[in-house]
Amino acid sequence: MKPLRMHQPPHPGEILRELCLAPLELSVTEAADSLGVSRNTLSAILNGRAGISPEMAIRLSIAFNTTTAESWLHQQMQHDLWLAERSRKRLRVRKLAAA
Repeated sequence: MKPLRMHQPPHPGEILRELCLAPLELSVTEAADSLGVSRNTLSAILNGRAGISPEMAIRLSIAFNTTTAESWLHQQMQHDLWLAERSRKRLRVRKLAAA
């Protein structure tokens, strides 16, 4: 079975920056304070250097009251899966079949 081609989903940090922080005109420092995390932690997410953890997903869903924690994790999973699919051909996997 050939894998479906999917478009590159944005990193959740990009969505967070554009749809949550920008409309509220929040700085990274202000948002990090509200989320109860360090500025470095939030900056890493916003710049795509770190992913959304389950705990961060809950923090985001509480702070912005716009989405569920599951939707943040789903966005992260879509992004991660897209990246992993790009290296599919390099994976050394033997197909298994029942005897």
